Amino acid sequence: MIKSISAPNSLSIKAKLVDYNQLLKMRLTFTVVLSAVLGYLIAFQGFELHAVLALTIGGFLVVGSANGINQIIEKDFDSKMLRTNERPLATNRMSIFEASIFCTLLGITGIYILGTYLNQLSAILGFASLVSYAFIYTPLKRYSSFAVFVGAFPGAIPPLLGWVAARGTIDMGGITLFALQFIWQFPHFWAIAWILDEDYKRAGYNLLPSRDGRNKKSALLTVLYTLALVPISAVPFVIGVSGSISLFIAIVCGILLSLQALKLYRTCETKDAKRLMFYSIIYNPIVLLAYFIDKL
Repeated sequence: MIKSISAPNSLSIKAKLVDYNQLLKMRLTFTVVLSAVLGYLIAFQGFELHAVLALTIGGFLVVGSANGINQIIEKDFDSKMLRTNERPLATNRMSIFEASIFCTLLGITGIYILGTYLNQLSAILGFASLVSYAFIYTPLKRYSSFAVFVGAFPGAIPPLLGWVAARGTIDMGGITLFALQFIWQFPHFWAIAWILDEDYKRAGYNLLPSRDGRNKKSALLTVLYTLALVPISAVPFVIGVSGSISLFIAIVCGILLSLQALKLYRTCETKDAKRLMFYSIIYNPIVLLAYFIDKL
């Protein structure tokens, strides 16, 4: 009798944890927080464990909150897409009220941690990223592909947040990391949008730069933004943030990514968009890690 009662409870707890994992978009949240921590390590002038923990926990809560609010707002549209129609809100496994309370508590706690254990500027950046992603970028997606440009601002804040957590100010080093991640998001997201173009259209989204979707214009703009990463990635060396080894790695990575973008331009095939997406996923952590390791 005890087993028959405890087994369903165990299953329900596991299912609820899976739902919260989907609400927070754990893998995406992890990669965003990683870029913030790497920004801190690139900027650090002395390692402080409590600061790294505060940045990790606070950043995780803020990013998770933004991802959850995104799903609250897009609940009805998520249900129309194959990629998202099994999310907890889209299937009504979780109520909007429950998700709203949870995400609000996460966001407030995350911003509090950033401001209390790091500095006020870190809290301001965390708040700005949450609000701009959840309440500006998310609703704008319904109306214009310009949302990708708007969404690139909160998406580029994490490494800058890490820099500010370490130094307490925004200077050329932090701005450079912000610029690198800002530009990187365009080939990364457009590769994803190319792959998911048909699925996005089920929900009324047109997120490729050309209104006609998968064509040479969309591919060309992807190439131009990818090529821009090469000179931008050299700036940390120019301003003395990193050395010649990371300069070489960043330039090689930028060239390899650009070659994938050029291949997509030549073929306009989804398989090449998938390769570009893969290269873009590994590009960002490799370059940021190179900047950090080059300082050791």
